[in-house]
Amino acid sequence: MDRSTRTAPAGTPAIPSTGPWPAPASGREVKRHKWWGWGLDDVAFRWDNKPAFPPFAKDKIGLDLHELEQRPEPELSAYEVPASRLGEQTRARLVELLGEDNVLVDDEMRVVHSFGRSVTDLFRVRTGDFERIVDAVVYPRTEEDVQAILRLVLDEDLVLIPFGGGSCISGSVTPDVAEQRPVVTVNLGRMRAVLSIDETSGLARVEAGAYGPDLEDQLNAEGWTLGHFPDSFNYSTLGGWAATRSTGMQSDKYGDIADIVRGLRLAHPRGVLAVTALPGQSDGPSMRELVLGSEGRLGVITEVTVQVHRLPAQRQVIAYMFPDWEHGIRGMHAIARATDVFPTFTRLSDGPETAFSLSMVKEPTSTKGKVAGKVQDGLFAYLRRKGWNTDGDMCIAYVCFEGSKESVSRQESTVRGIVKRNGGISLGAGPGAIYDQKKFDTPYLRDFLLSYDVFGDVSDTAAPWSRLNEMHTEVMAAGQKALDDMGLTGFMFCHMSHSYHSGACLYFTFAFPYSSKERALAEYTTLKHAVQQAFIDHGGTLSHHHAVGTEHQPWIEDDITPVGVSILHDVFSASDPGRNLNPGKIITP
Repeated sequence: MDRSTRTAPAGTPAIPSTGPWPAPASGREVKRHKWWGWGLDDVAFRWDNKPAFPPFAKDKIGLDLHELEQRPEPELSAYEVPASRLGEQTRARLVELLGEDNVLVDDEMRVVHSFGRSVTDLFRVRTGDFERIVDAVVYPRTEEDVQAILRLVLDEDLVLIPFGGGSCISGSVTPDVAEQRPVVTVNLGRMRAVLSIDETSGLARVEAGAYGPDLEDQLNAEGWTLGHFPDSFNYSTLGGWAATRSTGMQSDKYGDIADIVRGLRLAHPRGVLAVTALPGQSDGPSMRELVLGSEGRLGVITEVTVQVHRLPAQRQVIAYMFPDWEHGIRGMHAIARATDVFPTFTRLSDGPETAFSLSMVKEPTSTKGKVAGKVQDGLFAYLRRKGWNTDGDMCIAYVCFEGSKESVSRQESTVRGIVKRNGGISLGAGPGAIYDQKKFDTPYLRDFLLSYDVFGDVSDTAAPWSRLNEMHTEVMAAGQKALDDMGLTGFMFCHMSHSYHSGACLYFTFAFPYSSKERALAEYTTLKHAVQQAFIDHGGTLSHHHAVGTEHQPWIEDDITPVGVSILHDVFSASDPGRNLNPGKIITP
């Protein structure tokens, strides 16, 4: 399969270049979020079909859903959006390069591209905090277009910010409020094609602007999968994943994006950095690793060569239940250590997250669903007789198996035995299938809560297996103390995911009603900083897969040491002496 004008590996099958994935004709056709929230305008969280959610919300965060009055969606016209600072002569030069429809300066497009989708981003957007937004959004079609944009940016001393899907939660796409130069965002959404697949090597060359669903659809049509499914999958791009060192929920099998990316092309003011996809290299410090996670500080990723896998014959997600967190962690560790099990993903929710998950179950409408509900009630009654606390301690887990029917059956049997030896039980495939179908929906709940003055956000870290229990206990305590000290009601929960040989990721979620719009961001910062500092204090990293941006900068020196920060500073300064490429991200200045 080959759609590229550059040379493909020998023996790579070709298909017509006019295949089913033509580039959008203009920037306005490129997929994007609504300006004030996540995803599409016609998708929203519903609580009225989840009977356990209203009492849960009232108990945990004091939100009485039955007493709420529906609030209207925000209107951008209610706010004053600053005029673009881009000079007409500069805009004309960009139009000459890309065409009128690919140089956008209208208010809504500039607002959409000035923020990620963190809760603080959306709070600022919804309150009209537009002190500094980007001045233009440009849509290149080719790598040559990107290079021409870079030359213009340096020639006119502009600032350039690369933009994938805008789903980041670390401030990576937001301009510095103190920046006086015109800021141009480059959106690669018109560069979204799988260019070629080397079927012998299992490598695919892909344009960096491909959104997750578009990428998988193109690969699936040829019998392949990337296997990378972050929570932001529907609204994030391959280039964005590479630029932020993303991790997908199936990393146990397919690896983090740093494992998946084997080669890449980076447009830089001096030319194009081309990293060849090879199985191994001993040629000095890795240029591939340097670019991964660079958040636009070194240039614009235009193309990525990724390792791909044949679609599995069978896929099954099985749910399990453990009596408490410690039993669950021991079970997950045993699965990670097993030599005859190769899960696609493993995930363990703590007691509070399990309770939250149960509150999100829809009211059954079919006979089958009603029967399943009665079976669950009977199971929980049985577990209570055995001494389990089904209201707060028990922990649900999910394990995904892929492969041949025989392989899936064999692995499932092995894991069932491991779970049993660690005090757990199997719940079967039913709950696992529901989880697999709804795994990308959580951001819509966060948007719903924000509409009623409730912040809901996440922080993630990674730690060795030997410190996971300590990390879980101490982070939960630090978060609760921060809430208590502020006199606020809130709720925190956590899950373990992304198992490695030496450890795993812990992913914390917190929600709380802020006391007033004036104090909201200060209250959020107090809680967020308490959680992040606990990560560092107990042997974790500032983030497992949400990048640095500006949100996580306060802990970068703790994470990589002052020497590491000074080395990064020297690299960025030498590569971009005029600070034209997304300045202020990862480290400052």
